[in-house]
Amino acid sequence: MELINDFLNLTAPFFTFFGLCFFLPPFYFSKFVQSIFSTISSENVYGKVVLITGASSGIGEQLAYEYASKGACLALTARRKNRLEEVAEIAREVGSPNVVTVHADVSKPDDCRRIVDETISHFGRLDHLVNNAGIMQISMFENIEEITRTRAVMDTNFWGAVYTTRAALPYLRQSNGKIVAMSSSAAWLTAPRMSFYNASKAALLNFFETLRIELGSDVHITIVTPGYIESELTQGKYVSGEGELVVNQDIRDVQIGAFPVTSVSGCAKGIVKGVCRKERYVTEPSWFKVTYLWKVFCPELIEWGCRLMFLSGHGTPEENALNKKILDIPGVRSALYPESIRTPEIKSE
Repeated sequence: MELINDFLNLTAPFFTFFGLCFFLPPFYFSKFVQSIFSTISSENVYGKVVLITGASSGIGEQLAYEYASKGACLALTARRKNRLEEVAEIAREVGSPNVVTVHADVSKPDDCRRIVDETISHFGRLDHLVNNAGIMQISMFENIEEITRTRAVMDTNFWGAVYTTRAALPYLRQSNGKIVAMSSSAAWLTAPRMSFYNASKAALLNFFETLRIELGSDVHITIVTPGYIESELTQGKYVSGEGELVVNQDIRDVQIGAFPVTSVSGCAKGIVKGVCRKERYVTEPSWFKVTYLWKVFCPELIEWGCRLMFLSGHGTPEENALNKKILDIPGVRSALYPESIRTPEIKSE
């Protein structure tokens, strides 16, 4: 056994390198041809039933409007009932022929089953499941006194998608439907202070990649890995290390810094277009894909860059991080951030 491993240690890198040199050109040519056919035969979602979790704000809200504009029937769910009803009303105005709302918390298994049951009871079928619900926690790991308070992140971001998918899977098989998994570029671009959020998104990515193999062609899975998108998260809303929901735009500036923030409406359009084309992965903005290559080939450089940009050094305030200093340069914030996520002081200028 050890002899075989020693042989593979010597030969596997060599054969892999030359194998890729010969394999990649025809492989990417075939993907290019396939993308052309996918564009031509893009799915028409008019009258299809789409279930969206976390639909009361951000990407989930805009996905509701984008699907509605294409004539899809919607089942929308979130914890904020009043806000969810407002989104549903706008979706009807945009063009959805039928919208039902379900007030629920995806971190609770019973709620996830109820979401699917009420959707099937109302529409009789399910074509697309969009696992979008998520929360963000920002805190240095050593500053979290009670680790159990971080469970809400995994319960919502990971288990919420797992529970809902399990309940919806029999109906998605019947319709040869689609699952949309809202992971994040944070699955590989692991910024400090976001350890549990990053872990939840990495778990989501790996879970649905595994499920894709298990389901084969019965249910198509699109994994979405957004960069920095205009939303409540990029407005500075997050869960603190003490488990409390807070809004802190100074910390937001530290965590996002010099990265440009993409409009949420443009992100939603790109996601729905990718899902209808049966794309395996959708990254918005698309240039963010290159960060994965840097992570694979130069992980030490990514780690050094994160320490440089996100951390200010021991004993100094977080607001002294280089990311924050760059944003404080006149004109930079307005160039990188949409007006909706700037601080009130910036808006008034």
